[in-house]
Amino acid sequence: MARELALRDALREAMTEEMRRDDTVFLMGEEVAEYNGAYKVSKGMLDEFGPKRVIDTPIAELGFAGIGVGAAMNGLRPIVEFMTWNFAVLAFDQIVNNAAKTLSQSAGQFKCPIVFRGPSGSAGQLAQQHSQTFESWLGNVPGLKVISCIDPADAKGLLKSAIRDDDPVCVMESEMLYGFKGEVPDGDYTVPIGVAAVRRSGTDVTLVSFNKMMLPTLEAAEALAKEGISAEVIDLRTIRPLDHHTIVDSVKKTNRLVVIDESWPFAGISAEVAYEVQKYAFDYLDAPVTRVNAADTSLPYAPTLVEAYLPNAEKIIKAVKEVAYTS
Repeated sequence: MARELALRDALREAMTEEMRRDDTVFLMGEEVAEYNGAYKVSKGMLDEFGPKRVIDTPIAELGFAGIGVGAAMNGLRPIVEFMTWNFAVLAFDQIVNNAAKTLSQSAGQFKCPIVFRGPSGSAGQLAQQHSQTFESWLGNVPGLKVISCIDPADAKGLLKSAIRDDDPVCVMESEMLYGFKGEVPDGDYTVPIGVAAVRRSGTDVTLVSFNKMMLPTLEAAEALAKEGISAEVIDLRTIRPLDHHTIVDSVKKTNRLVVIDESWPFAGISAEVAYEVQKYAFDYLDAPVTRVNAADTSLPYAPTLVEAYLPNAEKIIKAVKEVAYTS
């Protein structure tokens, strides 16, 4: 059986179920307790688990991220919520220099089972300092696992896997899509970290994306189908470890690849996917790999410029027609 749940509710179920299952799991962050979360992801959790396990923190990301890392090193399993990953830049010292390196620096004597989670990416007219994507930043760091998913069922299963994982995991959500709904299975289940999902089968071109860019990608695939172009759509779900096998297997069938990535083009996830495909499937490509990225500039404030900055279905369709030589 399954129910239709919003993304925020699926995430809450994941945390609640894991906190019931394991009393070493706790949640901390800005406004997660008394206010029920900035986006109401933790609604009702304070009432069930109390202030020792659902903890409001000061507006001091570096400080409470450090407390979480210390707790993880001492046998607990913290979930650290950032109101936005834009604010978490202040905590990168703890995430990158401590959490990610604990296992290797201690020669395996200490683990750091911690989850850092919150929204990443653009969210309308929030301008330059509140609209950045951080998957490529964090995915570059050995020792971190990075999840980026907006499908409610997968987000719940992946968050449960992240909480149970002995390594630090960064979970990237979407501020705009906490209300996005989907079918979520009943009962206890997990989704494996590091496995992509084929959202739509196709034969003419492979479209690879993740997080909220999946929506214009699927929209473009639907429009292309009406024009006789069959697109296979892959949702990465996990950025690190990256499932290049699913991508390569698809490209061997379709012979063309377009990667859609909300982050900046230079040294981003789309560049890494393109590298993996040229390494493992070069002889199968009938056209150069094409990318659809955000513009290589900071996000403007004006609505018209926001629209011009971000990938959309029209830009994806144009890229597909270029690699299919039909434009």
